[in-house]
Amino acid sequence: MAKTLIAYYSRRGENYVNGSIRELKLGNTEVVAAKIQALLPEADMFRIDTTYEYSKSYMTCIEEAKQELHDQARPEVKGPLASIDEYGTIILGYPNWWGTMPMVCYTFLESYDFTGKRIIPFCTNEGSGMGASERFIKRLCPTADVLPGTPIHGAEAAGADAEARHIAGLAK
Repeated sequence: MAKTLIAYYSRRGENYVNGSIRELKLGNTEVVAAKIQALLPEADMFRIDTTYEYSKSYMTCIEEAKQELHDQARPEVKGPLASIDEYGTIILGYPNWWGTMPMVCYTFLESYDFTGKRIIPFCTNEGSGMGASERFIKRLCPTADVLPGTPIHGAEAAGADAEARHIAGLAK
């Protein structure tokens, strides 16, 4: 049986939470990814990260992200996986940045062949849900089975046990 991969991008440090800027030891998406892995201990985990660091300032970071989206940038993935061939299911987590995924998630999706694989997206957000990310995942991975995404309010990530169980259940 093919394995499951939990791949996620998450921002630690300054984040927007319930209308204010707060310092987070772990990013909201990372918190949810860990909950899912606890339910699927056989799943592998991969943190999607860029080879450079965004600004530590949340306000500056969102402007950097806005510029990347405008430029349709493809930031380099730090320590990319050699292959995803052994995985049949990819749980893909990310925050909603400007109505979609961070651009490094685009790089990740464009770097591998997802033919015949199942992609289960989840997205942390502060009220904008999945945005257009599901549509973009389907466009980037047209030969994959992309399941409907699960939006999770970022401020409630620590208590997102039901959502994590739902996502883990889809992977089984």
